[in-house]
Amino acid sequence: MSTTASRRPVARDGAQAHSETPPARRIRRLSRPSAPTVLLFLALLLPTASLLADGGWPQALRVDLVPALDSFADWVVDNRESHPVFLYFLLHLSNAATDSVAWVHSLLTSAGWAGVLAVAAALAWYAGGGGRRGGAPAAVALGSLAGCGLLGLWEQATETLALMLVSVAAASVLGLLLGLAGGLSDTAQRILRPVLNTMQVLPSFAYLLPLVLIFGIGTPSALITTVIYAAPPMVRMTTLGLRGADPGVLEASRSLGSTGWQRLWTARLPVARPQLLLGLNQTIMMALSMVVIASVVGAGGLGESVYQALKTRDFGQGLTAGLSIVLIAVWLDRTTAAAGARLGSPVGRRSTGFAVAVAAAGLLVGPRLAAGWPEALTVDIAAPLNTAVDWLVGAAYQDVPVLGGTSVWAGNFTSWVLNPLDAGLQALPWWSLLLLTGVIAWLVGTWRGALTAVLALSCTGVLGIWGKSLYTLSQVLVAVALTLLLGFAIGTIAARVQTVERLLRPVFDAMQTLPQFIYLIPVVQLFNAGRVAAITAAAVYALPAVVRVTTQGLQQVNPVTMEVSRSLGATTWQQIRDVQWPLARPALLVAANQGVVLVLAVVVIGGLVGGGALGFDVVKGLTAGELGTGLIAGAGIVCLGLALDKLTQPSSGRSSVLARH
Repeated sequence: MSTTASRRPVARDGAQAHSETPPARRIRRLSRPSAPTVLLFLALLLPTASLLADGGWPQALRVDLVPALDSFADWVVDNRESHPVFLYFLLHLSNAATDSVAWVHSLLTSAGWAGVLAVAAALAWYAGGGGRRGGAPAAVALGSLAGCGLLGLWEQATETLALMLVSVAAASVLGLLLGLAGGLSDTAQRILRPVLNTMQVLPSFAYLLPLVLIFGIGTPSALITTVIYAAPPMVRMTTLGLRGADPGVLEASRSLGSTGWQRLWTARLPVARPQLLLGLNQTIMMALSMVVIASVVGAGGLGESVYQALKTRDFGQGLTAGLSIVLIAVWLDRTTAAAGARLGSPVGRRSTGFAVAVAAAGLLVGPRLAAGWPEALTVDIAAPLNTAVDWLVGAAYQDVPVLGGTSVWAGNFTSWVLNPLDAGLQALPWWSLLLLTGVIAWLVGTWRGALTAVLALSCTGVLGIWGKSLYTLSQVLVAVALTLLLGFAIGTIAARVQTVERLLRPVFDAMQTLPQFIYLIPVVQLFNAGRVAAITAAAVYALPAVVRVTTQGLQQVNPVTMEVSRSLGATTWQQIRDVQWPLARPALLVAANQGVVLVLAVVVIGGLVGGGALGFDVVKGLTAGELGTGLIAGAGIVCLGLALDKLTQPSSGRSSVLARH
C-alpha cells in the first residue's frame, strides 16, 4: 500500500527531511521574525508616528492617586496618638526600636574604645579558627575600628555600629524565617519571588516615605527601614541553600526515621550553612548602605556626617566619614568571610578560652580608660582633601586651553545629548513607546517578559507621571550607556591582564562600599548641580559591578576555545570580538542588568543635586511630607526598573537569540 507518509523522504536518523518542516516549527519560525527586520520596521514607524501623532499619555487613561494618598497621610497624622493600632502595636514597636538601639549604644560606650577593640578582635580571631588562621581577621578588625578613631569619628562610628548591630540581627532573623518558608514551600517561593524582585529595584528613599509618616523622624524609621531593605539577601540565600541540599543526604536522614523538623535541623540547615553565611554577609553590606540613606530621617552617626557634607559640599568631611563606613564594612566582611572559610574546622577549647579571656580583659580594662577616643590619637585628613578638590576644580572647571573645562562639557552634553534624547522620547506617541518596549523585550526574552515590560511602562502613564518618567528614563539610558561603555572596556582589559585586575580589586572594593552621597560631592563641584552631575555619579557608582561581572564572564570562557582561535592566527582583537564577547554574552547581559539596577539606585539621590523628575519628587515627598507625590514617584521608578530589567535580562534559553539573528 502506497501512502503519502511512505513516500516522504526520511533522514538517516528517521526524522523527516528538512524540506518538510513540521507545522509547529513553521509556526514558531513565522512567529519570531529576525531582529534586523523588526528593528528596520520600528526605525521607519517611530519617526512617522512622531510626525503624525501627538506625544504624551492620554488624559482619559490617567488615575490621580495623589489626593487619596495625601488624605490617608492626613488621617495618619490626625490619629497617630489615639488610634488603637498605633497605641497598642506601632507605638510599642517604635519604643522597642528606640530602646534596643539606645541600649546597644550605651553598652558600646560603657565598654570604652579599648573594650570594643578587644571584643571585636577576639570575635574575628575566633571566627577565623584561632591560632595563625585567626590572626589576619583579628588584625583587620583591630585596624578597621582603630582607623575610625584615628579619623576622629569614634562617637559617630559607635552610633552607626549600634544601629547596624540591631538592624542586622532583626533582618537576619526575618530573612531566615521567610527563607525557610520559601525553601520548604513552593507556594511561598512563588509569592516571595515577585516581592523580592520588586524590592530590588525599589529606591531606598521610597522605603522611608511611609515609615516616616507612621513613626516620624528618628531612630524607629531608620531602623525599620534598614531591616526591610537588608532582609531580601538573607531570604534569597536561605531559600537557595535549602533547595540546593543534597538529595542523598535528605534521603539518608529520612531512611533513619527522622521527622521533617529533625531533617531541617540536622540535614538541611547544616548543608546550607555556606549560603546562610553569604546571606548574612550581604545583609550586613545592604544594612550599612541603608544606614547612610536613613541619616536623612535623623539616624545620626556616620551617615549624618556624610549627608551634612553633601549639603555643604565639604568633600573632606564626607570622604572621611565615608572611609570610616568602608572600614566598618571591611571589618564585618572579613569576619563573616573568615567564619565561612573555616566551616567544618571546629575551634579548639584553648582557642575558645583565649578568645573569651581577651574579650573579658578588654571589657574590664576598657571602662577604666576614657570612653571616647583620645584626641591626641586623631588625624585630620579633611583639610588636605578639600585643598586637593579645590585645586582640581580650579584647574578643570573652566578656561582650560582647547578643552574648555568641565562646565563647558556639562553644557554641551546637556544641549547635544540629554535635551535631544528627552525631546525625542517626549515627542513619541505613547503607543509607539509601548510597542518599542514590547518588541525589544520579546526579541531578548519571551512574550511574558514583553508583557511585563509593557505593563510596567504603562503604569507610569496611568499614574500620571508619563512625562516625568521619560525625563528620568533619558538620564538612566545615558548613564547606563556610559557605564556599559566604560565597564565593558575596562572589564575586557582586566580579564586579559591580571595585573590590571589585581590593581583594580581594592579600588572597586572601596568604591562599592562608599555611600552614594560621596560621589555627588565632587561631581557637583566639577559640573554644577544638574543632570550631568547626577548621571556622572550614577555611572561611577555602577561601574565597579559592571567591570567585575564582565571580567568574570570573560575569564570563564573555555581556555581550549581561546587556544584554538589563537592557533588559527586570530589577533587579540579578533579573539575578543569573535570568541570572548559572544561566548560571554550571558555574563555581559547580567552586567547590563546590574548597571541598570545600580543606576536607578542613584537616580533618586540625584534628585538632591538637580536631577529632577522622579528622583526630585521622591526626595520632595520625604522632606516636605508630601506622601502622595513621593510614593507615586517611587512607584514610577519601580516601573522603570521592571521594564528595563526585562530589556536587559533574557530568560533561560534566550541569551543568544540576538546573536543568531
